[in-house]
Amino acid sequence: MKQIPLPIGLDAEPGFDNFVVGDNAAALAGLHHLPMPSAPVYLWGPAGAGKTHLLAALARRARAEGARVGWFDAAEPLPWDFDEGWSLIVIDGAERLDPEHQHAAFALFVEAATHAVPLAAAGRLPPVDLPLRDDLRTRLGWGPVHQVQPLSEAGTRAALRREADRRGIFLSDEVMDFLLTRFARDLGSLMALLHRLDSFSLAERRAVTVPLLKKMVAEEGLAA
Repeated sequence: MKQIPLPIGLDAEPGFDNFVVGDNAAALAGLHHLPMPSAPVYLWGPAGAGKTHLLAALARRARAEGARVGWFDAAEPLPWDFDEGWSLIVIDGAERLDPEHQHAAFALFVEAATHAVPLAAAGRLPPVDLPLRDDLRTRLGWGPVHQVQPLSEAGTRAALRREADRRGIFLSDEVMDFLLTRFARDLGSLMALLHRLDSFSLAERRAVTVPLLKKMVAEEGLAA
């Protein structure tokens, strides 16, 4: 019989304090010290670089100060209705906005400007290269634009090691090498995999090893 791990809340909520900085000190400082209200701020970089983490950290800070936040992702169904009670609007996945969502995003920009509500957005491309209508693309570049760089391999290893230590997992070099050579290298995917491995290890009552990782891959049908 397997032990069922209890949901004891080991996952840390994204914040400025647990963002792995790497080469992104300027982007982190720009958001961490962003005045409210402010001009629109935009983050760009590849998948897994940490854009969503930084947006979530900004939203978390706003909520900690008693503010309400409107969060929109390109995959979220319409309508996107503006709420006058918001103190921050976030739009994630800008490059994935289809024509209808672009119209909704532009309307949010107009409402945000009218009510002096700051807006933060992110996408994989800089504003000038986004496949969007001109007026929306221009507005995304109105304020500070920060590139978010993916971590180096050394930085990725350090981040995984830190998270494993936080969870009480001994992550051997052999397991680390297997993770980095067999799976997607972006930190978001690797952190999600580490979370699943932690739960699987608890359920199996076994230490985290390469054989255990291979068993999880086989049983859960993960690509490796």
